[in-house]
Amino acid sequence: MSADRRVVYMNARLIDPATGLDETGGLLTVGDKIWDFGQDLFSDGVTDGSEVVECDGKCLVPGLVDMQVFLGESIDATSAAAAAGGVTSIAVMPNMSPALDQVALVDYIMRLARDAAVHVYPIAAATKGLAGQEMTEIGLLREAGALAFTDGRAAISDAQVMRRLLTYARAHDAIVMQHAEEPSLADGGVMNEGEMATRMGLPSIPAAAEVMMIERDLRLVEMTGARYHVALVTTAEGIDAVREAKARGLPVTCGTAPHYFSLNELATAEYRTFAKLSPPLRSEDDRRAVVAGLADGTIDVIVSSHDPHDEESKRLPFDLAEPGTVGLETMLAMILELDHGGHMPLARGLRAATCSPADLLGIPGGRLEKGAPADLVIFDPDAPIRIDPEKFHSKAKNSAFDGRPAQGRVLRTVVAGETAFKAD
Repeated sequence: MSADRRVVYMNARLIDPATGLDETGGLLTVGDKIWDFGQDLFSDGVTDGSEVVECDGKCLVPGLVDMQVFLGESIDATSAAAAAGGVTSIAVMPNMSPALDQVALVDYIMRLARDAAVHVYPIAAATKGLAGQEMTEIGLLREAGALAFTDGRAAISDAQVMRRLLTYARAHDAIVMQHAEEPSLADGGVMNEGEMATRMGLPSIPAAAEVMMIERDLRLVEMTGARYHVALVTTAEGIDAVREAKARGLPVTCGTAPHYFSLNELATAEYRTFAKLSPPLRSEDDRRAVVAGLADGTIDVIVSSHDPHDEESKRLPFDLAEPGTVGLETMLAMILELDHGGHMPLARGLRAATCSPADLLGIPGGRLEKGAPADLVIFDPDAPIRIDPEKFHSKAKNSAFDGRPAQGRVLRTVVAGETAFKAD
């Protein structure tokens, strides 16, 4: 694109969760950067030669930053789905074949990402082959561009391995992300332990498996001083453990995904495999605790946990089906649901999907500020929609929200000053 291309966004509701800005005004991008914005911008008209985008009072916010995306399909398909969902930056998890555990593989992903519709960043494997036994080369992978380290869908269960990981990660100012699930308790389970699992006759995973892993890891964080992130908190006890750790000043953060604050275990009724997830959907009390944890700031980030699977992997008996749901194209609508339901202000939900993940990962974006990347999303927060996976840009259609009515429609996504998605 031309470095001096000027695009004017007129009559927008400008929202910047990082600063609390919420006002009607205009925004100017020049090349791939935000040049200026505010109430009085363009009050005297628009400079000749600028392209004008009329926003008609709709919301203009920083593009969403999603720090947990599984590449179950091509980078092109994934980035197209991200752009359609208002997501301008994605961090891809190391669960691929082969696992993202070597410098050459990180380099390969970064080369593939150059032509993607959105910014793509790699998160590297914490252990070789994601096997939980031998650490990867943390320093070399960090230098190559890995933003964080995790074994993705698998918990790092060996305490000594986790201690070493945290020690090395601290030396390189890197985050270790944990799938918080005590493996021996979760082994063989396919849904949340409780009355629902008993009625369905399915092996289950107790909610305590989450907090047990978090509490063990917090002891190791105390020993090492390293940055530790719980990838997905889904239970009241897990959230309480993180809340208490933060109160003690430990460098601990956590995230959750829309399915854990919008759905509970009842979504698995009639053996609905599209609602089979890892961690599993929890009780209604746990769902409410996730909402409360977002509202009070205990939960730092919202991720899509986008995990595409083909139909053959999902249309199986519940205990044999793969866990996971696509989420890039429904994340914003589910965040808006929190605002529409009066659970938290819009800016709080957006903060968890913009500046907070950008700051955690140390990447640009997530803000409306002069000189920041021109990564933007324009959306209508009140447009009624019904979630229809057949309309997704993702090739996979395994959505836990299939058929759900919602409010909020992405109208345009801008990445580095260029339109990456525009609604029909």
